[in-house]
Amino acid sequence: MKRQSLLANLVLAGALAVAVPVFAKPMSTNVPITHDVKVGQTDVKAGDYRFLIDGNHLTILKGKKTVAEADGRWEDRSTKAPYNSVVSDNGKVIELRFEGKTSVFVLPQ
Repeated sequence: MKRQSLLANLVLAGALAVAVPVFAKPMSTNVPITHDVKVGQTDVKAGDYRFLIDGNHLTILKGKKTVAEADGRWEDRSTKAPYNSVVSDNGKVIELRFEGKTSVFVLPQ
């Protein structure tokens, strides 16, 4: 009987581990873009934007208008970001950093 109970608990724990990211709240924050950049295939002009990340999907909003969308992934860094920032290389956004967080959102090259 103990063996079945242990197995049932392991199955339940595994199911919860898979389900928890599905119910995670989307992250939303304002981030200034200091120069024109490209997000995915979309050109984004310098300005203040709201960044909404839901799971692995990024939506950039200007007011209520969607300006750009892209998919990415979360990665951990060894130090916390000192402020919100957009990291770009040759005008293409490669990473989003969030103040006080060690996790960064990385966009594909």
